[in-house]
Formats: sequence, structure tokens, C-alpha cells
Amino acid sequence: MRRILLVTAILMANVLTMSAAKKQVIDRIEPTDWYVGLKNPSVQLMVYGPGIRDVADVTTDYPGVRIDSLVRLDSPNYLFIYMNVRDAQPGTMTLTFKGGKVKSGKGEKVPFQLKQREMSGDKRMGFTNADVLYMLMPDRFAQGANHNPQVAGMRPYKEDRTKPSLRHGGDLNGIREHLDYFNELGVTALWLTPVLENDSPDQENGFSTYHGYATTNYYRVDPRFGTNDDYKRLCDEAHAKGLKVVMDMIFNHSGFEHPWTHDMPSKDWLNINIPHSSFIQTSYKLTPVLDPYASKVDLKETTEGWFVPSMPDLNQHNPHLMRYLIQNSIWWIETVGIDGIRMDTYPYAYAEAMAQWMKELDAEYPNFNTVGETWVTEPAYTAAWQKDSKLSNHNTYLKTVMDFSFFDKLNQAKNEETDGWWNGLNRLYNSFVYDYLYPNPSNVMAFIENHDTDRFLGNGKDTLALKQALALLLIVNRTPQLYYGTEVLMNGTKNVTDGNVRKDYPGGFPGDTHNCFTKEGRSKSEQAMFSWLSRLLHWRQGNEVITKGKQIQFIPYNGIYVIARQYKGKTALAVLNGTSKPATLDVTRYAEVIGSVTRAKDILTNRTYNLSTNVELKPRQSLILEY
Repeated sequence: MRRILLVTAILMANVLTMSAAKKQVIDRIEPTDWYVGLKNPSVQLMVYGPGIRDVADVTTDYPGVRIDSLVRLDSPNYLFIYMNVRDAQPGTMTLTFKGGKVKSGKGEKVPFQLKQREMSGDKRMGFTNADVLYMLMPDRFAQGANHNPQVAGMRPYKEDRTKPSLRHGGDLNGIREHLDYFNELGVTALWLTPVLENDSPDQENGFSTYHGYATTNYYRVDPRFGTNDDYKRLCDEAHAKGLKVVMDMIFNHSGFEHPWTHDMPSKDWLNINIPHSSFIQTSYKLTPVLDPYASKVDLKETTEGWFVPSMPDLNQHNPHLMRYLIQNSIWWIETVGIDGIRMDTYPYAYAEAMAQWMKELDAEYPNFNTVGETWVTEPAYTAAWQKDSKLSNHNTYLKTVMDFSFFDKLNQAKNEETDGWWNGLNRLYNSFVYDYLYPNPSNVMAFIENHDTDRFLGNGKDTLALKQALALLLIVNRTPQLYYGTEVLMNGTKNVTDGNVRKDYPGGFPGDTHNCFTKEGRSKSEQAMFSWLSRLLHWRQGNEVITKGKQIQFIPYNGIYVIARQYKGKTALAVLNGTSKPATLDVTRYAEVIGSVTRAKDILTNRTYNLSTNVELKPRQSLILEY
């Protein structure tokens, strides 16, 4: 009943706004500015203001700019201007609105800035398998100096670090002030969960938007995190320290408090059942999108269903909406210099519209990279979403997909003994055997945990299993992603609330007595884990054996799983004892990757091993041998 009332309120709001326009006022234009020199010279301007749809004409005399068309949709409060800036130079142009409720014979004049790009699109380098992405939540990582705990003009919220589902006060400056920490650890790219405005009222026992996935303004950083300038400063200083920045975006849905919800530009802007005042709840099942036998109702529930009642589902089939979203991603690349995009809930949106976005982005930024969240644990499903896949009738142009199979199999294996068939590390072996399905396995993003899953440690501290997972993650033919705090043994499960796997990073906030940003502040076990992982990460940086090497895996034998990476006469050999008992590595079985080598160094401990004889392994021991 509540859902029906919510949707009815949307429809009523649209009726009221259509009848309430009294005078010509241009409230805003999006994008707020634009760039010259892009391959696609066409620009959509979404102009919003009471009665703006009914102006008679819009003109400009700016050299090199041509207005191609004016599009008037259902709401009287939107006007879409399509213009061509192919021959324009940077500067401030003037748009003149005439007629309708504009009383002045000279029209209403509005400035709009055209900017110079910092570099051509082909010079923007995205993340690759040579990177290790470090995922963090701005609200939970660190709070910068001069933080404002109560930003005026926002809907009701409060910062309360004792409540897992309320805001805790982390911000962009807090992240920026700890850039040296990421270098010390050895990661090379930062993936921040969404930083755009999420102006919804937070509820302690209900919907809360500290996570950032309910956008209410696509051109504004959430003021509780900082400003657009703060975001650019973070990117600039990260780049200066050799770090890339990946932006989390959401094209599938917006926040309920976005102006579109209450004043839809057109009746089909959202996926909503008009005139029945209802909407579909998503099934969360992604298989119908690729299922050759899928029913229409199953497919409709996946692609048109609302993620939650507080996140309206956007209709990417509307060409004006999709143009808006495509331009928005380009604007953020040009404005703050992000190095990649992570697209949330990728298969929930219409596949053909998302392919159009990816194709345009690839044409403008051929060396950029985007990873899509594709949460199905079967490799065949994931592979079908990757660019140039032969498993799909339509090219997605999506370069990188997320390896939920790796995540799923690893989190099962950690609780099992590796046997002679299917259990334990056999699960990983049996997942990698399907890499032939991927057009590019190195552009598959692997992870052991993230903000939507239980922490790998659960509520425990089993560092043997964690080290084994990380050793595997960082040597296989994948693009690896870490989750903040793993390096200092942060744990937690989702059985009560998602907030328990999104805890504050120790030392990131005023008053913290436990500071994991420094060696002195970490406990003995935290420091041991940090040092171990940092050693592995720094070894991986620039290591062509890992980023370019051939991968050879061996069926787990006597509980031991072995994977080799080889490149230009060099080898890195991962040896994992997948049992809780001592085991013996029979080196003769691996002669094809060991050859005549007799001595190899374990990069995890600096210990040298004699490979002319069998190697004894402790329970759950992990080795990465280099020779």
C-alpha cells in the first residue's frame, strides 16, 4: 500500500507542476558547462524552470555554435536544447530565450560556458590489470580537517557513529589527507563508492543514503563529502602520487528525492505503470536478461522493477534521458579527471542503451576503462557481458566485468578441505577452466569481498585463509580489487545490517584511540597483516610476469593447488595447501614449470626453497615462489 501511495504522489506532483507554471524562471541548466573538441560535437542542454517548455525560441550568436533543435516533452518545466559546437572555441556564450512568458522583447539572456579540455580523450589512461583497486566508502573511511557535521539546506540527517545505518562523517578531504597511506600499502587505484549528492532523509531503522547509491543531483558532489572542487583536488593530488581514481556511477536508478521523481520531464522518464499508479519491484534475478527461454514477465521484473521503493527505476529507452546520462559521465571525466568508472547494477538497465553508452565512451576515450557489476556467479553469464563476447548476439562494449564466480567459489573453499574432486580449492580451479569464455580474462575484476558482502573474515580473524585468498587474488590473470580495511583485519557480517561490513576505518575520525594509519597505532596482528600484504602488493607493481605472463594451473593434487605465471623466462609460482593438515609438494609433478631450477625465493617471507626435492607445507600455507 505504501508503495502505491508513493507512486501516486509522483503522478499527482506531475499534474500539479504542469498546472502551476506562472512565470518564466530558468532555475538551472545541465550540464552546468561543456567542453569543446570532443569527437561528438552535439550537446544536450536540459533547461529547467516553471513554464520553460513554452518559450518560442532559443538563439545564440556565439561563433561556431549552432542550435539544432528544441525538444518539448510532457512537463512544462523542462526544455531540451540540442546544439552543435563542432567549430566553437572556449569562452562564454549567451543563450537568448524568447516568447512564451518571457515579457522582454530582447528575451531572457543566460550565459553558458564552453571550456578547453585538459587533454585529448586518447591520452586518458584507465585502470588495467597492472593496477590493484582499493574500494572504500567516503562516509566510513576518514574525516578531513574543518569538517562540517551539519550542512545547511540538506534534508534531515545526523552524524552518529554509534549507528551503523546513519552517516558517520567521512569526507573527500579525509581521503585526500591519507593518500600517502595508499602508497605505503601498495595499491594503485582508489574506487570510491558514489560521491554525488544523495539528499534523502536518513532513517536509523529504515532507508539511509550514506552509501551514495540514491543520486539526487548528477552534477554535484554531496556537500557532506565536500565540493566539486574538493573532488578535483583529490583526483589531482592522487595522480601526483601515482594513484588513479575510479568513480562509482548508477544509470539504473536515482534517488526518490531527485526532482525527476516529482516532476518527470516525460511520462516515460521512469519505469512506472501509468495510469495504474503502481510500479514493479525488481526480482533481483539477473538471469532473464540472457535467458533464451525467459518469459516477458520475468524480464520486465528485472529491467523495469524498482531496486527499492526509494530508488525510482530510470527508463534508459528514453533517448533524452540516455543522452543526459552519457553526457554526465563524459562531463565528470573532463571536469575532475577520473581514470575509470564502476557502473552499479549493470544488467538491471536496458542492455542496448548501456551498449550505446559504452560504445560512445570507447570512441572518445579508447584507453579508458569501465567495470560493470554483473552479480551472477556463473562464468558464462559474466563473460557474455564483456566487450566482443561471442556468447551474446549484441556487443556490450563493456571492457571489464566483475568476477562473482571467483568471490563465490573462494568464500566456499575457505571453509572446506581441498579433496580430490570438487571441494576446497578445486572450486577455484573449476572456475578458471572457463576462462576460454572471456574475450579478455585480464579485464575481469576479481575480489574476495566488497561493501555488499560479508567480510572475508566473517566475525573471526583467520589470517591463514585470508592470506591464501589474497595470494591467489594477486597472482592470477585478473584485475584485482581490495576492500578497505582488509589489510588490518577488519571483519563483520551482514546478518543484522549492511553497516556492520562498512565500519569506520580505525583512526580516520576525531577521537579515535585506535589508529591503523600508522605502524605505531596498529596492533601486532594488524601490523603483521599490513606488512605481509604490502610486501605482496609492492612486488606486484610493474611485475610483467603477473600482468602479461601466461597462466598455467594444475588440478589440485593431494590438497595442493598450484598456479604458475610465466613471462620472458621468469616464473611466479603460487603454491597453496588447501587443507588443515601438513602436505607435501611433489616437485616432479610440476616439472614443466620448474624445469631445471633448483632454488626459488618465496616473496612472502624471503625464504629460499630447494626445488630439487619435495617441499613440505604447513596447514593452509601459501607460497609465491619466484625464479
